[in-house]
Amino acid sequence: MKKIIIIFSCVLCAFIMSCNTTNKLGAYYTYETECLGTELDGSYTLRAWGVGRSQVDAMEQARKNAVRDVIFKGITKGRGGCQMKPILTEVNAYDKYRDYFNKFFVDKGPYSKFVNNKDKRFGTSKRQRTDAEIKYGVIVRVKHAELREKLIQDNILKP
Repeated sequence: MKKIIIIFSCVLCAFIMSCNTTNKLGAYYTYETECLGTELDGSYTLRAWGVGRSQVDAMEQARKNAVRDVIFKGITKGRGGCQMKPILTEVNAYDKYRDYFNKFFVDKGPYSKFVNNKDKRFGTSKRQRTDAEIKYGVIVRVKHAELREKLIQDNILKP
């Protein structure tokens, strides 16, 4: 009888230890950039996510991710209104213009002229903390029309 109880206890412990113990806080969020709407000036209101060692780093990364997604991926999640196709549809555009985009996406670099946090909606940010990093979601506006014009001026995008 003791052997059965010991075996049962070992199996139960193994089962409990194998259960997923991840933080369920982030399970309700998609970490893809989402469209929240468009503005009459050609800008998109987006919720973008970033990861960093501090809140400031994560928010800066979220702004970069928003601009990068508009340029290279397009916005497929969220409400309608944002263009689903990216500004640059050329295959391997990032690799082809790597030097340009490395300079473009430097911290507080040229990309920052095309994204801002002027949209002050309720719940503008959401945060999830893990051991070594913070995931932070912010609501930003990306100036789609101006960004497109900049890429045309810099001969990255053909008119």
